[in-house]
Amino acid sequence: MVPWIITFLIVAIVAGLFGFSGLVLTVSVEIVRIVFFVFLILAVLFLILHYMRRSKP
Repeated sequence: MVPWIITFLIVAIVAGLFGFSGLVLTVSVEIVRIVFFVFLILAVLFLILHYMRRSKP
């Protein structure tokens, strides 16, 4: 599950760089921002699930 967390976090960071830094000045900026938040939420969700699963005996 940790590789998924890292993957979602990297995708969120890259999407954030393109969406919030102004590198992409087209209509796709809104799409990149949505992708950023979706993958950021997925990264946090998988991180929480990882620690919940790991703490059980």
